[in-house]
Amino acid sequence: MKVYYVALIGIAFLTITAFITKSVLVNVPPTRKAKSSAPICSTGVCKVPSRAAALRAGASAKLAVAYSGVSTDMVLVKGGSFQMGSADFPDAKPVHAVSVNSFWMDAHEVTNTEFEKFVSATRYVTVAERPLNPKDYPGVPADKLVPGSAVFTPPTQPVSLENPLAWWQYVPGANWRHPQGPKSSIVGKGNDPVVQVCYEDAAAYAKWAGKRLPTEAEWEYAARSGRKGTKYYWGNDLKPGGKWSANIFQGQFPNKNTTEDGFRTLAPVKTFPANPNGLYDMDGNVWEWCSDLYRPDYYQKSPANNPQGPRDSYDPEEPGMVKHVQRGGSFLCSDQYCIRYKAGSRGKGETTSASNNLGFRCVKTAQLQ
Repeated sequence: MKVYYVALIGIAFLTITAFITKSVLVNVPPTRKAKSSAPICSTGVCKVPSRAAALRAGASAKLAVAYSGVSTDMVLVKGGSFQMGSADFPDAKPVHAVSVNSFWMDAHEVTNTEFEKFVSATRYVTVAERPLNPKDYPGVPADKLVPGSAVFTPPTQPVSLENPLAWWQYVPGANWRHPQGPKSSIVGKGNDPVVQVCYEDAAAYAKWAGKRLPTEAEWEYAARSGRKGTKYYWGNDLKPGGKWSANIFQGQFPNKNTTEDGFRTLAPVKTFPANPNGLYDMDGNVWEWCSDLYRPDYYQKSPANNPQGPRDSYDPEEPGMVKHVQRGGSFLCSDQYCIRYKAGSRGKGETTSASNNLGFRCVKTAQLQ
C-alpha cells in the first residue's frame, strides 16, 4: 500500500500499513488505507494527516433522543458579511466576499464529558474503536490489524521535517477514552476537548444533540469576529501584550516543546481568552471538523451567500478519497512548521480519519425575528 500526503492545516497522510511496516510518514495522523503517493510538503506548509480507508466495520447504534443538557453553552453569532480566505495559501484563494445568516455556536469545543453523555445514551462506537477488516489490508498480518488511531509521539532529538513518521505513530487501543493509547485516560479531564473523533463520529454526535457541524464559512466568520485582514484570528501580534492567546507549539518542532503557553498537548476548554463573539479556542488546541466537503478550487466559484461547500470532494494529492474541511489548527501548530492555524487558512481530513489533536464543535441555525 502506498502512503499519501496532503497539504494541510494543514494535513498529511499515512496508512496503517506504513505505520506497521515503518515505511514513509506524514505530518498528522495516517490513513488506514491509501492509493497513491505525493510529495510530503509541496507548498512548504505543514500537512495534516488524513485517514483514507472507509473503515466502517462494527455497527453503530441507532441515535437516541437528544440529551437536553448538551445545548446550553452556545453563543449567538449574528449574521453579516466578511472577506473569506487568505492570499497566503493556494487553496484559500481568492479572498472573496461572503455573507452568512445568524447561527448559534458552541462556545467551546465538545468536551470529554459531553461526548461521554452521547456515548452512554446511544452506545455509539467510534471508528477508532471498531474492528479492522482484513480485506482492506492485504498483506498485513492479522495480529497487527487491531483498532487504534494516530498519536503524536515526539522524538527525543531533532529530525528532518520532511519525515512526519518521525513523530506520528499508529497506536493500538488509542481512541477517545484513551487519546494516547491504552495506558492513557480521560479520567479527571472532563473539560478537555474530546479527540480521536473522525468526521463520522462528530456528525453522529451533532445529530444526537439536535445540532449540526458548522459550515466552513460560518466557522471562519465566527473566528474572525469582526476583525479584518489580521494575520491571526486574535490580531497581528503573535503574543499580544506578551501573552499567548492560544494553545500552540513553542520551541523546536517536533522534539522540543518549551510549553511556554503552559500546555504540552491539550488545554481544558476556556483556558485562553474568548474572542469578541464569546468563543474559545478558535485558534489552536484541536483542529475542528466542518460540514463542507473539501476541494482546493472551491473558492474560485463558491456562492456569496451561505456557501455550503462543493457537491463532491477532490484532493489532487489523494484522488478518490472523500474529505471534509478542518479549521483552526491545534497544539502542534507554530510558525516553524504547521502554519495553518493562521486566519483564513484551511485544513482537510478523510471522513474516517482521527488523531489526538482533532476535535469539533457544533452549531444551530438561529431563528431570528
